[in-house]
Amino acid sequence: DRLLLNKTDLVSEAEELDRIEARLRGINGFAPIQRCAHSDVSVGSVLGINGFDLQRALKASPTLLDARGGETKHDASVTSVSIDQGAARHMRTVQQGALDQ
Repeated sequence: DRLLLNKTDLVSEAEELDRIEARLRGINGFAPIQRCAHSDVSVGSVLGINGFDLQRALKASPTLLDARGGETKHDASVTSVSIDQGAARHMRTVQQGALDQ
């Protein structure tokens, strides 16, 4: 996991950012927080980080792998984004005219 604290350029008080970071740590104490402005984040800092650690996840939630456990509850305000890294490969195929035959 990575937490991106964006729009930091709009916050004038450093204490306000510290307060927000403290709230984020309450949600996920393991994930590093990266402050950014205008969504200026390097791709390498968020992709290919091998962030999932099963042992750490089991410490946080010992019943994680228990298939007989109750229904999982999800916070509707939390969302995920996935990126199809194959898109560039497909675009190259189109640009080379391989699909025009």
